[in-house]
Amino acid sequence: MSSAWESLTVDARDPSRLARWWAEALGYQVVTEKPDEVEIRQAPDRLPGIVFVAVTGSKEGKNRLHVDLRPDDQEAEVERLVDMGARHVDVGQGDVGWTVLADPEGNEFCVLRQRGG
Repeated sequence: MSSAWESLTVDARDPSRLARWWAEALGYQVVTEKPDEVEIRQAPDRLPGIVFVAVTGSKEGKNRLHVDLRPDDQEAEVERLVDMGARHVDVGQGDVGWTVLADPEGNEFCVLRQRGG
């Protein structure tokens, strides 16, 4: 027996705002929206999705799970994401070949170098 990956769920103070931010960052689209839950996907029939659910309170501490993005141009992508509202964060990564950013609600993610770079 095995399982299929349906979605990744992200706690958010403002699910609609954060879902739209990630949809723009990834080139995804909103496929369902309720007041306390918003799902984005590459296409309506393509899994997995990312589901943003309403929670109260702020994020505390470093994420135990995070997204890695691998753009064609790391520097340009970091600049684009920061212009969209991401911020640079230090999670103790030291001098590495990737950039750690946080989305508007503080969820860390990495922007990797292009493959072979």
